Amino acid sequence: MVDASIVHLQRHGQVENPDGVLYGRLPGFGLSELGHEMAERMGQYWADVPLTHLRCSPLQRAQETIAPTAARHPDLSITTDERVIEAANEFEGMIFGRDNAALRDPRMFWAMRNPLRPSWGEAYADIAKRMRAAIIDAAAEAGPGGQALVVSHQLPIWIARRSAEGRSHVHDPRRRQCTLCSVTSFTVREGVITSVTYAEPVVDLLPVSTTGRKFRVGT
Repeated sequence: MVDASIVHLQRHGQVENPDGVLYGRLPGFGLSELGHEMAERMGQYWADVPLTHLRCSPLQRAQETIAPTAARHPDLSITTDERVIEAANEFEGMIFGRDNAALRDPRMFWAMRNPLRPSWGEAYADIAKRMRAAIIDAAAEAGPGGQALVVSHQLPIWIARRSAEGRSHVHDPRRRQCTLCSVTSFTVREGVITSVTYAEPVVDLLPVSTTGRKFRVGT
């Protein structure tokens, strides 16, 4: 039997975004000071892991997140993959304000007509398709018994996981299990995803809300 490969999908670190913009695919949104600390911690986390392939979203926050890990694996080059980019969103560039008040603007109602697709952005089914293809390709590049690290974004990672687990793509965004710099790992054998696991290596660095609880979702 051919040895399985493991593809680790890691979410990027915290982004510098004091105005609360829904930044999506917009350029110019890099990591905050805390985000860089998270990225450096992840570099340490992966330092002794025998990674055989590195892959990353083209967006700045993802590229900055993978950099400390890549520095510790100088024998590996980074493959930039458009398929693991953030999901497209019609609300990109908007500021939603306290309690997402902007969503109650009647001008937004048409965009929100079908939350099952969703109508305001890239279809969940399309996200699942591109992410699965990227995972299978990363596994092939990692080789049998190898491990690939892919730095991506919350929604694509979450949809990839739900798809691999045979669950509906429709979900409550507030309940996504995909914190900053979390790692969702896919075991792949002969082009088939056979299992998924989840870890939060920097849980102690996650921002704390005014109620004292760790933020476990976010943008």
